[in-house]
Amino acid sequence: MSIPADPSRHYATLGLGGNIGDPPRAMASVLRRLDADAHCRVLAVSRLYSTPPWGKTDQADFFNACAGIETTLLPERLLDLCLDIEREMKRVRDERWGPRTIDIDVLTYGTLEMHSQKLELPHPRMTVRGFVLMPLADFAAEMIVSGRSVGAWLAEADTTGIVVAEADRDWWRRS
Repeated sequence: MSIPADPSRHYATLGLGGNIGDPPRAMASVLRRLDADAHCRVLAVSRLYSTPPWGKTDQADFFNACAGIETTLLPERLLDLCLDIEREMKRVRDERWGPRTIDIDVLTYGTLEMHSQKLELPHPRMTVRGFVLMPLADFAAEMIVSGRSVGAWLAEADTTGIVVAEADRDWWRRS
């Protein structure tokens, strides 16, 4: 994975997940859509994971993955793009941590720390979520988030029940 050298291009990481319909196909569609966007390029994708639900546990297991992208979009505009894609894919936000067809979270944007009404970076709960840290560590274990490496955060996270569903990191190109 190469970090952009061009100052107009930024490295961001995204978390993807879902548990309604065909989440692997939905996440693959998101990644292909981002890769085809003039303002984004997918640089790295994790393995695909099956994970137990978090927060609201009386629902089906999720599929989760992470991606590293290069983008010319500013952080809030990247979030807008992700939310637009979610809406196009019929994402409904009925309940917090509830079932969903697709979820796209902006996890990090370079080393930027920001707290706005719209976006908080790094993602405020990513360092305690095994379902985020495990896939993120596939390609960014040494990346520093909130003063520690992703790998160090992962070593302390609860990863109970998280299993690799697809080990080939090109799963998103085939789905």
